[in-house]
Amino acid sequence: MTSLTDRKNAAISRGVGMTTQIYAERAENAEIWDKDGSRYIDFAAGIAVVNTGHRHPRVIEAVRAQLDRFTHTCHQVVPYENYVALAERLNRLVPGAGPKKTAFYTTGAEAVENAVKIARHRTGRAGIVAFAGGFHGRTFLGMSLTGKVQPYKAGFGPMMNDIWHLPFPNELHGVSAEDALAALDRLFKADIDPSRVAAIIIEPVQGEGGFYEAPAGFIPRLRQICDQYSILLIADEVQTGFARTGKLFAMEHHGVAADLTCMAKGLGGGLPISAVTGRADVMDSPAPGGLGGTYAGNPLAVAAAHAVLDVIADEGLCERATRLGQRLKQRLAGIAETVPEIVDIRGPGFMNAVEFNAAGTDKPSPDFANRVREEALARKLILLTCGVHGNVIRFLAPLTIQDAVFDEALDIIEASIQAARG
Repeated sequence: MTSLTDRKNAAISRGVGMTTQIYAERAENAEIWDKDGSRYIDFAAGIAVVNTGHRHPRVIEAVRAQLDRFTHTCHQVVPYENYVALAERLNRLVPGAGPKKTAFYTTGAEAVENAVKIARHRTGRAGIVAFAGGFHGRTFLGMSLTGKVQPYKAGFGPMMNDIWHLPFPNELHGVSAEDALAALDRLFKADIDPSRVAAIIIEPVQGEGGFYEAPAGFIPRLRQICDQYSILLIADEVQTGFARTGKLFAMEHHGVAADLTCMAKGLGGGLPISAVTGRADVMDSPAPGGLGGTYAGNPLAVAAAHAVLDVIADEGLCERATRLGQRLKQRLAGIAETVPEIVDIRGPGFMNAVEFNAAGTDKPSPDFANRVREEALARKLILLTCGVHGNVIRFLAPLTIQDAVFDEALDIIEASIQAARG
């Protein structure tokens, strides 16, 4: 009989990469069972999508109730109240003083693209400044903004113009906050007049780039520069949003607000929805019809998003993220005492990572990171790698993970790191 993997290889473009060959049959909270009945602990959460766990009862209940009413009208044709109510909630929750407005989309890449559209329309400028190591999607604009060639840009031809990249401040790799700001100053002197820059876009914690957090004081300095030159600041909170970093939004750690905030992933609890929330005067710049999409703000996903926000508040998931992250980092610190390959343990809340070099060197070791991932998978724990060098393991379990399952995963992580050495 033909295996599912053989069927996949015959039917699906090889450009759709797969981290595992696990075919999910069912999932509950932080556990997944495959077609053969094998159980896995999920430390990927659909890449930070199911922060509230697989099939949270309140999310399922909300979607089921909406299914009994209607599934699609297109809000731009026949609008519906829960879309309006979700926009009102996000306007209150997203950091920033003053009136705010929201528009919904389907994917994180769409949110980023529309934030750029809004910024360009509002300012009348074209230039966008992004950061090396940043990830903003796989559309042409998204991958043009993305500061990582493999596998996102390789072979796809010329990128979009008027996009400029700065080094992301990363002390581990020799880039200070002052280095990054000096690079921005050089950019303004050598390549693009700041009066032609519409926006600077930044992930408060880089996702695909390696889970590097913007250092204290850096984003407030960007805010000052943006204000100085009438540039808009865009926060890409697609992976950092919805309690993952110990705050509802990671920008709350930095004490300043972006003009536009992009979100997706954790908002829908497993259903596809994204949003841009920003200053009302900025969001209102495009004319009617300039924003939207056929499936944008689908009523099922909107219903799920309301339930997600309720669960985060009622179950104290911001605080739980901080507790889980502290426990994980403490365990990793203990492991590091006998594992010289570990060169860094980091991340706010439960958006954590461990970085590996070849023992006794400053050379990144993607092979070691991948061995850890494979050893964990053999022990039924799903992990993801990331980083420009591919030498980082990131930890993204649901914030609702049961304590016993979390403890089990910690034991597997330790065993997998030790096995990777040997």
